[in-house]
Amino acid sequence: MSQTAAAAAATVADGCGAPDQAAPLPASVDIEKETVISGTVRATEGPVGGAYVRLLDSGGEFTAEVVTSPAGQFRFFAAPGDWTVRALSRAGNGESVVSAGRGLNDITIDVAA
Repeated sequence: MSQTAAAAAATVADGCGAPDQAAPLPASVDIEKETVISGTVRATEGPVGGAYVRLLDSGGEFTAEVVTSPAGQFRFFAAPGDWTVRALSRAGNGESVVSAGRGLNDITIDVAA
């Protein structure tokens, strides 16, 4: 396996094609040109690992889904605009609306049963 393939395999979450949500942004990402929506899913007890986080466009249409890291972290690369980020977990559900611009858009989603 090449170094590139090994690095890619090391960043992919078990059973999912999404990169490890806790990994730092790759050095190749130009944060001045990209729109990144990232954050943490939290419950009363603390961060929620294993939550499903969905990215919905301004019309409510499903765009993408990732599973949070054990520390409750998630990340999406998106176009600038209005997005709804919805978390579904055993600890409960929650959502946040974000008007994302270029750069890092950090949010917290609180979930409750």
